[in-house]
This record gives sequence, C-alpha cells and structure tokens, in this order.
Amino acid sequence: MQADSTPKAQKVTHRDTVKLNPVDNVVIALRELEVGTQPFGLSVPLVASIARGHKIAVAPIAAGENVIRYGQIIGQAKTEIAPGEHVHVHNLGMGAHQQDYAHATANAALPAINEGRVFQGYHRADGKVGTRNYIGILTTVNCSGSVARFIAEAAEKTGLLDAYPNIDGVVPIVHGTGCGMSAKDDGYATLFRTLAGYAQHPNFAGILLIGLGCEVMQVADLVGGRPIRKDGALRYMTIQTEGGTRRTIERGMEELRGIAELANQVTREPAPVSAMTVGMQCGGSDGYSGITANPALGYASDLLVRHGGTTILSETSEVYGAEHLLTRRAETADVGKKLIDRIRWWEAYTERNGGEMDNNPSPGNKRGGLTTILEKSLGAVAKGGTAPLRDVYQFGEIIDKNGFVFMDSPGFDPCSVTGQVASGANLIVFTTGRGSVSGYQPTPCIKLATNSEMYARMAEDMDLNCGDIVTDGISIEAKGEELFEMLIRVASGEHTKSEELGFGGVEFVPWQIGAVM
Repeated sequence: MQADSTPKAQKVTHRDTVKLNPVDNVVIALRELEVGTQPFGLSVPLVASIARGHKIAVAPIAAGENVIRYGQIIGQAKTEIAPGEHVHVHNLGMGAHQQDYAHATANAALPAINEGRVFQGYHRADGKVGTRNYIGILTTVNCSGSVARFIAEAAEKTGLLDAYPNIDGVVPIVHGTGCGMSAKDDGYATLFRTLAGYAQHPNFAGILLIGLGCEVMQVADLVGGRPIRKDGALRYMTIQTEGGTRRTIERGMEELRGIAELANQVTREPAPVSAMTVGMQCGGSDGYSGITANPALGYASDLLVRHGGTTILSETSEVYGAEHLLTRRAETADVGKKLIDRIRWWEAYTERNGGEMDNNPSPGNKRGGLTTILEKSLGAVAKGGTAPLRDVYQFGEIIDKNGFVFMDSPGFDPCSVTGQVASGANLIVFTTGRGSVSGYQPTPCIKLATNSEMYARMAEDMDLNCGDIVTDGISIEAKGEELFEMLIRVASGEHTKSEELGFGGVEFVPWQIGAVM
C-alpha cells in the first residue's frame, strides 16, 4: 500500500543531490556526478557515474523491495541494489501496486483571495472571456482541410485583416478524421464534443465551418437545432453544395469579411481573473519535472483557484499510479469514483489494443531520469497543486465548474491539449525537461523549463526557467507567484514564445477512438 503523504513543494538548495522525502531510499542527482565521488547525502562513493536528474540508492534495497521517491512507491527492485548504485531501468521495475483511494478525505477548501485582480480580455455574448481574438475556419472532416487552408492563405495574401486591427488572425482548424467512422460510438461523440467546443471557444470571435458534404460528421448535425454561438458569428458551408474548391474559397472569403466586421468591434476590457481557465500539461519530462516546474505550476494553480479561476489536469494515462492522491482530494466520493472509472476504462482500453499502462515513460523521459509510470505520474500530479478536485470531465466536455478539475485524455500532448481547449481552456501551461516545442492556436501556451541547462540551450522556445529552483535556491512559492503574474500578462495580450514562432498550425489532434472503416 502507498504511503498517505502527498509530494510536497519545497525549497531545494544547491547541493549534489536532493532527498525529496525523509522516507525515500533514493536521492536525485542535481548535477553530473563522477564515479568514485561521494556526493551529499550518501555514505559511500558512487560505483558509477550518474547523470543529472537520475536516482541513487542511499540504503541497501533488496530484490523485490519497494523503491521510494516523494514518500511514494515508484516500483520494485529487480535485483539487490547497494548504496551508491544508480537506480534506473536496469534494476527497477513496475511491479504490483495497490492504493487506498480514501475518497474525499483530504479535500479542505483553500482560503479565497479577494484582491479584485483582473486581466484585459475579450468579453463574449455567452459570458465567457477570451484571451485572444481570432477567427477560426473549422473543418468537419479531413476532406475539407485543404480548402480551409486555402481560404486562410487567401485571407493572408489579400491582406483581408489589414482593415481590422482588433483581430489576431485567421486560424484553420484541420484534422484527419470525420469520416470512415461510426456515427453512433464513443469516437463520434468525442469528435462531436471537440468540434463543438472549438466552435464556441472564447478565443474565437467567429467561426467559418466547412464540410465536404458527404462525410459522417455532418455540418447539419453540428449546427442543427441549437445555437452554437450566441453572438451569431458562425457561418457554414459545404464544398459540394458550393460547387467545388474555387467557388468555396470565393464564398469563404465573403463570409470571412462578414465575420471580421463583427470580430473587430470587440476590444480588450477588464475581466476578473476568475474568467481564466488554464489547461496544465507536461511533455518531454525529466527527473527534475516533479521537483521544479510541476510543483511551481501546482502552486500557481492553487493561486488561480483561490482567485476563483479554473485549472484543468489531464493525461489520464500519466496520473496512473498516483490517482490515489487525487481521489483523496475529491470534493465528494462520487467525484473520486468518476476518476477511478476512467482509470479502469484505460486499463481495459490499453489491454484490448495490445498496449500497457506502463508503456510510459518514453525513451526521452528515461534519458532524463524517469523509470516507471508510477514515478512519472507522481511528478505529473504535482501540477495540480493542493486544491480540492471539483469534478471529472470527458474529453472535450465543456467545463462548467470553477476550481481544480480533471479532464480525461491520452498522455499524447497535442491530443490532450486539444481536449482541454475544446473544454474551454483559454490558456495552456506546458512544463518540459527535454525541450518540447509546440503551440496551440487559438490558445496561447506558456512553456516552463524544468532545468537551467535546457533553458539556456532552448531559451527561444521557453517562457520561464524553473531550473533556478535547484541552481539558485529560488522557492517553489516564489516561482509559482512569478508564473501567476505571467498568466495574467499573457491573458492580457503578451505573446508567448510559441506564438512569436508561429506554432499552432498542426497541433489540433482530436482523440480518435474506435474502428476506422
């Protein structure tokens, strides 16, 4: 059974190693360590060189004995491990694990902060607030993807937006599905939620919806019988009805001008911080992720929740093994059980598709020091801070509660972010130790580096260095407050590095579930 303690954010001083919890039987190397040296916290010299972010045994560990990090089980020793030995894939395995879910037993509300903090955002007719003011060209099917891009390119070439200074740009949202699928299964329902979520996203001032005409995901089904946008800034067409590519482009340009007239009338105005919804992601993680950037994001998440805002944790396959830390924080036992229902679904889903829940960490994660999914998940959950878990949502389901919530998704980053944006995230924060590069129009993405070495190497892609928590002794709390202030600035219009580089054209990845026929 796992220990009850939750990984705690803490100040890490500049040493050779760090022990994250008094009961841990490993320490983490904070720099490259040479064989024969005896770093801080060890009673014997190293028997091999240890890379930064990797684990070192500090006590004898018998074969089959639990290896403990964060005060939690991260796996079992495959062989005897002596003090000073490297602990990694060669001698640490997943093993059986059991958790006590203890639903809703540690869900005390955080004290509210009533400072009246605001950001400058775009107020929409449905009461939501955008952090950007884009026009979207949304496609129902892969067959209309090229035409959507043609229209966006024509808008840029002709300078269509030159007369509309309040509009951030035209974003084609294209994908590789929408047909060759059942119209009755989970895959269809998931894609429908995703497209509907993007169609009403507050970072879009208006939407042009384009289909081919004969696909499974029909335009009429998306728009029929209900208003997708209360502001009326939705136009739609099919290529077959318009008479082909050229005529669809011409008609599309006409519709864009009409949408632009409406979109340009909206300007930034003060909005409460409670209108911010932040999707939290980690990708290309390393041994520092659970020590620096993830707990700093967790602290910022708590700050936003205390101001009345919303944060979304996802990547269900990457909280596996740490879900008991979330069920304890569930607002009610039913909320905790909803999360476990999704865990059980994932176990069955991976089994029937010939996969394993421990197919993580990736090769890059392992080079960065992570060994098992249990270890990776414990670090990933730190992004969620300490606030009560208010609810659990399906992929792309509209978030209707403020506070800290969970949205079911794969661990595949662009897919998971796609779901969070469809659910209403108007900001994304992405922590990375190896150096992930991506962006997610229409939602700006803030990149956090977990270590100073990678930040120095990829500073043009990273927005904030959290490695100084280790190198300079900056506290988790101070870094979380720095990130919170950055969230407000970016929500108010400050560009992120991924926006400056032009990312966002290929990162719309709906979750494809079910048979392709």
